[in-house]
Amino acid sequence: MSITRRVFLRNSGLAVVGTAAVPSFLTRAAFGAVQGGASNKRLVVIFQRGAADGLNIVVPHGEPQYYAMRPSINIPRKAVIDLNGFFGLHPALESFQPLWQQRQLAIVHAAGSPDTTRSHFDAQDFMESGTPGVKATEDGWLNRSLRAMPETAANSAFRAIAMGPSLPRILSGSQPAVALNNISDFGIGGRNPKASPVASTFEAMYDNSVDTVLHGTGEETFDAVKMLKAADPSKYKPAPGADYPKGRFGDSLRQLAQLIKANLGVQVAFADIGGWDHHVNEGSTDGQIANVLREFSQSLAAFWTDLGDLGEDTVVVTMSEFGRTARENGNRGTDHGHANVMFVLGGPVKGGKVYGRWPGLDQSQLYEGRDLALTTDFRQVIGEAVARHMGNKNLNDVFPGYENQPSKFLRFLG
Repeated sequence: MSITRRVFLRNSGLAVVGTAAVPSFLTRAAFGAVQGGASNKRLVVIFQRGAADGLNIVVPHGEPQYYAMRPSINIPRKAVIDLNGFFGLHPALESFQPLWQQRQLAIVHAAGSPDTTRSHFDAQDFMESGTPGVKATEDGWLNRSLRAMPETAANSAFRAIAMGPSLPRILSGSQPAVALNNISDFGIGGRNPKASPVASTFEAMYDNSVDTVLHGTGEETFDAVKMLKAADPSKYKPAPGADYPKGRFGDSLRQLAQLIKANLGVQVAFADIGGWDHHVNEGSTDGQIANVLREFSQSLAAFWTDLGDLGEDTVVVTMSEFGRTARENGNRGTDHGHANVMFVLGGPVKGGKVYGRWPGLDQSQLYEGRDLALTTDFRQVIGEAVARHMGNKNLNDVFPGYENQPSKFLRFLG
């Protein structure tokens, strides 16, 4: 079956210049999007690298111990964006308030990995592999989730994308995935660790790579990238109201929105944002944490606005390797802790609610007498998104060794 160039352009959101024919790969992608013949659902995973301070992000302002433990870095009650009388958002997250009010944003508190390590490297590895405490796992859970997931109509080379210079642990594995650093430069990395460091452009990687993923779909991927190049992506205009902040994270989400709107068959995607390891001078309503929270929330809010109607089939989940200590330290910062907070954003999300059991901050309720205790395993949150939204019911394969039964779901998805 075929589709006209006009129909493709109308559904791609790209202002294509020139008279080159539409590649067959993109034709199938556009046709699949128009017909809805396969799954068009998307899962976007955001990693906050460095161990974000969940207690200063979603503030338990109704908990007296919170203020007693953090005399200089607490978020004053008058500054908190109240959510339900007990929890509230850091004021730098004001971009999230409309999403909460529209019930598109849900929060899971006291969540994270059950492993007790306080090592950034090990904790990130465990959360990306999906096997806390097991270092021998070779692949990432997001890659494994693709095995039994309904494929897109195009069976796209862009089915799994990481925004960055190299493929992260979470997307490593047997399923094809690519890393895209910058659309304008076309710096795309696959799974080939032997690729020449000078192969910074897609064309160079295509010529030199022996990676079966790139060569298995190479011709069509090359056509797709050439099509984007002809579209002059540097002139891409986000939707009205999608105001991305300057910085790497905002750029990553802007480019991800562009790829999704181009109907390239994106099914799962990954992006990360660093700057959360605040041992010294964390700040309160201003300072280090406020600055990174502002970039984080404004970027995600802009991404959501940019997607428009495509957001109805999109779920975004955020995670960080562990939280911070309940008490501030002597340097007006926080040290490595345990449980944290996760955000879930999306069209099918039953938002406007804080999910999970709150363990409390009294001394007897703290983990090891110092940290917020964990009551929700991050695999429970991810598992619900993978099974109920993406249609992969084989969670034993996605998270081996973890019994993620539907009866345990938080039911944050409609």
